[in-house]
Amino acid sequence: MGRTRTYTWDDPMVTAGAVGRSSGLDFLRDVLDARLPAPPISATLDFTLDEVSEGHAVFSLTPGEEHYNPIGSVHGGVYATLLDSALGCAVQSTLPAGMGYTSLDLSVKFLKRVSVDTGPVRAIGSIVHRGRQTALAEATLVDADDRVLAHATSSCMLFPLPPTPAA
Repeated sequence: MGRTRTYTWDDPMVTAGAVGRSSGLDFLRDVLDARLPAPPISATLDFTLDEVSEGHAVFSLTPGEEHYNPIGSVHGGVYATLLDSALGCAVQSTLPAGMGYTSLDLSVKFLKRVSVDTGPVRAIGSIVHRGRQTALAEATLVDADDRVLAHATSSCMLFPLPPTPAA
């Protein structure tokens, strides 16, 4: 018999509209503290932002069957999404108000199989270097015993955001 999973999410434009109005760190703290809704992807994959500080972000996920690929383990795209979130938010946490970023690349190395038996995993992202126009971040995906399951790096382009209209 088929399995079912139902979930809900908030309007993504509420959060998107707040980008750049405050520092990246303050923006992420607003998401962490639920003053802004989490993005829909976090509901889709059932992961959460757990920690954020200057140049650092941590996301967690408990693997479920809904994350599986055809060979009975968590799909690499789930790993990549969790790592990409940690990488991007580590970069975003360093940005002043009025600045944005976009990923230029993502390189993921899958080191260990993940399944429901793995238990909760965390993606820990940190900034390696931030210049005026680009930033480099790295992240590791670890299990509850801090064993590294995957590693990723990302380069991001930094840019000024257009002014937001006055309310």
